[in-house]
Amino acid sequence: MSRELRKYQTVEQSINKKVSKRLWRPFITALKQYELIQAGDRIAVCMSGGKDSFLLAVLMRMLQKQSEVPFELVYLVMDPGYSEKNREKIISNAELLE
Repeated sequence: MSRELRKYQTVEQSINKKVSKRLWRPFITALKQYELIQAGDRIAVCMSGGKDSFLLAVLMRMLQKQSEVPFELVYLVMDPGYSEKNREKIISNAELLE
């Protein structure tokens, strides 16, 4: 019996399958090489509503789950006067991340 996945879990699986070699490995390599994350860090990911910031948020969430280094994630949105369409997209993406 398979359990039903939450929306963000489906997104994470999709990213794992589609971009593992091209994105995930270089991402992890850079984090390790430059020692960008230390135990106890509190990392803010700014969500602009675009797919690049959403992807970064998903990658950071995946890293947090898999990392041996404990760190905290905080998602931020600063509204400089987004159009209603952009604001709705940001809210939608934030809801996907739960």
